[in-house]
Amino acid sequence: MDAVELIKSRRSIRKFKPLKVPRKVVNAILDLAKWAPSAHNAQPWRVVVIDDKAVKMRLATAMGEAWLSDMLKDGVPREKAEAIVNVESWQRITESPVVLIVCLSMKEMHKYPDRRRQKAEYTMGVQSVAAFIQNLLLLAHYYGLGTCWVCAPLFCQKAVRKALNLPRGIEPQAMVIMGYADEMPEPPPRKPVEYFCTFNSWMR
Repeated sequence: MDAVELIKSRRSIRKFKPLKVPRKVVNAILDLAKWAPSAHNAQPWRVVVIDDKAVKMRLATAMGEAWLSDMLKDGVPREKAEAIVNVESWQRITESPVVLIVCLSMKEMHKYPDRRRQKAEYTMGVQSVAAFIQNLLLLAHYYGLGTCWVCAPLFCQKAVRKALNLPRGIEPQAMVIMGYADEMPEPPPRKPVEYFCTFNSWMR
């Protein structure tokens, strides 16, 4: 599969076959994903790979409780909120063969005394992690696996930290669910280049 086909045929997969993904395959994907570009070549990504059922259940419970609490505060009826959590949190996590929690570490990023530059440095770290995740998705597809990039950990970082015993300084950024696809969604529409690109200045 060439690069263009790989990029255009990747899909967000949310349903997986009940098949185990060998750790050697996961390791191979991560070993190649690490070649993503990063600010200062700091490679600030950190990954927790979860393939143990009990750990998935613990994570799903922690994240689900945090999400349920937020929805109830937003005024969502409890019955509806619980149904959403059951499908989109509990089932999605516990029924995925592999769950990867991708984190950011600022340890090797630059430090600045002022807030403006430190904020920019933090954003550079986030962008670096995002580049790593994109590599991860494409490489998983290359190896015949489906994935879905889920940003839910951003909304419940404390719960994720506690469930996975993450040390201070390791900040959950995203969750990637992975396995052998049991669905193949149609390609979603994409906006034309003219919609999002201009040359030399912003002209609309």
